[in-house]
Amino acid sequence: MSGLIGKKIGMTSIFDENGKNIPCTVIEAGPCVVTQVRTNEVDGYEALQLGFDDKAEKRASKAANGHFKKAGTSPKYKVVEFQGFEEEYKLGDSITVEHFEEGEFVDVAGTSKGKGFQGVVKRHGFGGVGQATHGQHNRLRAPGSIGAASYPARVFKGMRMAGRMGGEKVKVQNLRVLKVVPEKNLLVVKGCVPGHKNAYVIVQK
Repeated sequence: MSGLIGKKIGMTSIFDENGKNIPCTVIEAGPCVVTQVRTNEVDGYEALQLGFDDKAEKRASKAANGHFKKAGTSPKYKVVEFQGFEEEYKLGDSITVEHFEEGEFVDVAGTSKGKGFQGVVKRHGFGGVGQATHGQHNRLRAPGSIGAASYPARVFKGMRMAGRMGGEKVKVQNLRVLKVVPEKNLLVVKGCVPGHKNAYVIVQK
């Protein structure tokens, strides 16, 4: 799947030709520079390594600076490998948002917002103990029983309990591209994508 690295700008809404208000996400996709070309002869597989978002040389290691100088570009904050590009690209080539077309469907992957330590009602959608009767006092959002009896005398793996929520890699599939703005490197897709504002996302088609 070919694609681009981008940055989530935020959400908005636009009207379609039928006057329907459609929620959408604006993504700054590219331009991405080809920083390495993987080949079967050297690496055992074929892929393109793309870099996005310029970084000052003093903020990168000497090894990273040398790696990006081979491609004739400045150091990048985000580097991702893509497999299955249909077009042929060489080291140092730039790939822009024009790689996408309006109306096609894309998959967007990113890291979801971290929500900290949450209970079972928020994390797993538990309903709580229901009515505030039978002496429940302040345990309306409690998880309830988590085990059996003296056998098996343990809690099974995978038991839904309280814990850290969010901050996980999430991919949203089949989002329709509503608009492509090449002069500003913007991609407008229908619906929402994971991550906070200015979070890096990977757009694939």
